[in-house]
Formats: sequence, structure tokens, C-alpha cells
Amino acid sequence: MPAGSYRSSYDDNSFELFLEGWLIRQDQILDELIVAQDTFDVESQEGIMRDLITRVLAHYQEYYEEKSRMSHRNVFRVFSPTWFTPLERSFLWITGFKPGLAFTLVTDSISDLSGNQVHKLNRLRHETKVQERSLTEELAKIQESVAAPPLVERARRVGMQLLYTDGITVEITDEDENIDTLKSAMENVVMAADRLRTRTAERVVGVLSPLQSLRFLTAAAQLQLRLRMMGMQREAERQQNEASNGW
Repeated sequence: MPAGSYRSSYDDNSFELFLEGWLIRQDQILDELIVAQDTFDVESQEGIMRDLITRVLAHYQEYYEEKSRMSHRNVFRVFSPTWFTPLERSFLWITGFKPGLAFTLVTDSISDLSGNQVHKLNRLRHETKVQERSLTEELAKIQESVAAPPLVERARRVGMQLLYTDGITVEITDEDENIDTLKSAMENVVMAADRLRTRTAERVVGVLSPLQSLRFLTAAAQLQLRLRMMGMQREAERQQNEASNGW
């Protein structure tokens, strides 16, 4: 067994167990969000709505904190997450949803934006796009460094396997200064992307009214859970077809 294989398996299982519990709570929160929109009076229960919004954002923060710990343990696994289905992975940008998706969700779920809100959101959208582009370029530089001759030669000597996706998958069987530098660079870009995702959501909520925020957060949770369900269904169908064909 290659060095670190047991640890990698443990880390994967640990995060996957966390994610399963987190998604169960996400489904429960979605129910709360839907009920809140139908029952809360905007004026008299604004405080209750804000408390719910705070809890929802804290729920996402819990995910990013656990993901940060997973990235520190093995950032390469985070770039090729076995805990997501292929359908979910097809939507990933630097290990998560693109921050700019928040603005699409706002447009699709909220029809009563004021002119001032539209102006603020458009400005925020532009700022977010600029930062997304910067992080994409940073990741591209990391990919180029992986393909650099010294690291490729090192990989050839120690049997390291380098694969390229939207991010990077690196199966490590040895440690050296180059690998440590690569790990650090990848971990930094993941943390920066997660900070941008978190900050964008918080700033969007800051522009919206409490009721509009509930609609936005409902749309976000529905999208995530729908992709999860569809991805699981597709995988079940694929496995069933393979079993039927005797593979």
C-alpha cells in the first residue's frame, strides 16, 4: 500500500460522512425557508427572518470550515472530490460553485428588485467577475507549474501520477519541497475561492430585503439539493445498466 493511502481513505470517508449530515440539515433548512416565506409577516417578523438568514449563512460557513480542514489534510482530493457525483463535479469551479451563480439565482427567484438594488447588484456582479478571472488565472499558473520539466521529471522518478481537470488531481507517493510548494499554492487558491463565494453571498444578502434573501437562499438550496438528487439517480441508473450488461 503506498504511503499515505490509509490516511487519504480516512480523510475521504471523514469528509463524506460530514457532507451527508450537512446535506440532511440543508434539506431541513430548505423546509424552514419555504415555510418562512409563506407564513412570516414582513414587518412584524423581520427579526425572525433575519435570525433564519443568519442560521443559513452559518450552515454554509460550517461547510467551508470543514472543507478547509480537508483541504489542509489533502488538497488534491478536494480538486477531485469522490464525495460528489459526476453531475455535481461538472458544475465545480475551483472546488465549488462559481460565486457569480448567486446573481443568476437572484434574477431567477426575485422579481421585485428596486432600481437601487439592481445598480448595487450589477456593481457587485462586475467586482465578482473580476475576482473570478484573477483566481482562474492563478489556477492556470499552478497547472503550468505542475507541467514544468523539474516537477514532471520528479514525478517520473518517484512514480507520481499527474492528471489535469478543471483543477488538478495529483496522486502522491513521495514528499519533497516542490510538492509542498504545489500543495500550499493549491490550498491557497481554494481558500481564496471559498472566501469569494462566502463574501459574495453575504454581500448579496446585504443588498436584499429579508424576504428577498429568503427567496435567494431557497433557490440556492434547491439547486444544490436538486443536483445532488439527479446526480445520485444517474449514478444508480449507470450502475444498474452495468450490472444488467454483466460488466
